[in-house]
Amino acid sequence: MTADANPNLIAKLDEMVAQFDALDKQLADPTVACDPAQLRTLGQRRAVLVNLVQHYRRWQQLRHQIYEHEQISADTSDPELAALAAAELPELRQQAHGLMEQVTTGLVTADDRAIGAIILEIRAGTGGAEAAIWAGDLLEMYQRYATRCGWKLEVIDFSPGEQGGLRNAVATLRGPGVWQQMGYEGGVHCVKRVPATESQGRIHTSTATVAVLPEPEKLEIEIPESEVEQHITTAQGPGGQNVNKVATAVHLIHRPTGIEVRMQETKSQRQNLDRAWQLLLARVHDHHQRQKNAERDQNRNQMIGNADRSQRIRTYRFKDNLVVDHRLGSTYGGFGLQGLLEGNLDALVDAMMAQDRADRLASL
Repeated sequence: MTADANPNLIAKLDEMVAQFDALDKQLADPTVACDPAQLRTLGQRRAVLVNLVQHYRRWQQLRHQIYEHEQISADTSDPELAALAAAELPELRQQAHGLMEQVTTGLVTADDRAIGAIILEIRAGTGGAEAAIWAGDLLEMYQRYATRCGWKLEVIDFSPGEQGGLRNAVATLRGPGVWQQMGYEGGVHCVKRVPATESQGRIHTSTATVAVLPEPEKLEIEIPESEVEQHITTAQGPGGQNVNKVATAVHLIHRPTGIEVRMQETKSQRQNLDRAWQLLLARVHDHHQRQKNAERDQNRNQMIGNADRSQRIRTYRFKDNLVVDHRLGSTYGGFGLQGLLEGNLDALVDAMMAQDRADRLASL
């Protein structure tokens, strides 16, 4: 066995290969071929794993070659052949080491890359009208980022602020890499600036909370209707005034967890109900995942992507045109504020992904 072959890592890689082979069998099933949605989902999962599996299998071949060369080089019966085998060993080991690094990095991000749809929730925090305006600015930032990445963003619920911005909004985001890149946005976003509502030019501090939930597939999670309390009412506007005489607003309560969802964005009760269930599934799925993560991580530090969403993750300082992400070390002094608000999140996301990968690799 080469020095690259960590037993725990090899076990995880063998499990990945088994998953890949199982996907191939499912994709060859005629019943799956007749289901476009399932075919697309399984195809996306396979696409995430295919390069990793190929690299790992190539590493296994190299590992076998290294073993053979080591045996030949130790055999004194043919000095010339032994010398030739010994001369080839450094190159084989270097290739194997490089492949294992690629495979290891890909392995710790494979689950993230497999999620191609998320639900994004933005809520105004402390700061009154300015907090609502700030929450609206964050939604616009993500809309611009989604456009740059080629993702599809759809706002499915929106409650405006009284002086602009939003009190809360829910959107779906779909596209390659959407969870891997957006998963670090969950938390409290703090802004320090002179609000448009401030007449004396004083800097205020306001916050908005962002939650990013991977959208679970229907095959992954089901909630019995018996566990959900459902209320249908008329839609309400800011201040409580009735804005719809027809009962179209939906309020769902998941009794086992106490999770609630309200949806009134459209005038269609059916559409609001479908969207409410979509969001409820995501929140319940996230609740169970966080419980699993807490059990798994109780003996080690939480990874970046699993941080508590009540945590203040980032401060946007308008006076300095600077954004500081508090999860990154002192190596990162900050990022240009204007560029981020225009949707240029690449440098910040890359830094978060690099640190996350390092933490995950250290935990293997």
